[in-house]
Amino acid sequence: MSLKYLPILILAMIVSVMAGVQVLVNQILGLRRPYPEKQTPYECGFTPSGEVRHRFPIKFYAIAILFLVFDVEAVFLYPWAVTFDELGLFGYLEMIVFIILLLVAYFYAWMRGAFRWE
Repeated sequence: MSLKYLPILILAMIVSVMAGVQVLVNQILGLRRPYPEKQTPYECGFTPSGEVRHRFPIKFYAIAILFLVFDVEAVFLYPWAVTFDELGLFGYLEMIVFIILLLVAYFYAWMRGAFRWE
């Protein structure tokens, strides 16, 4: 491993140890005063009604996954746009292939009805 990544590794270890210590101290010294109202689920200030454990339609998860896919696309587009001049023709063609693949995925999801909200 290169020595230039050593400070990042040290920082990650320090952060992990500090987070673990804080969780441990909270478990040891934290006040615990449970009462029934505190143990009820919170629903935007309203008294909970109905069964808490009900199934959500798969549509929610499909939309979330599609959002993540296209959000990651935006994350890859920004650094590419910043270094566009340095990448040259090869970088341009690679990004065109990447965008075409994402468009194929988008149209596939569209044809399968992933964007229809019923």
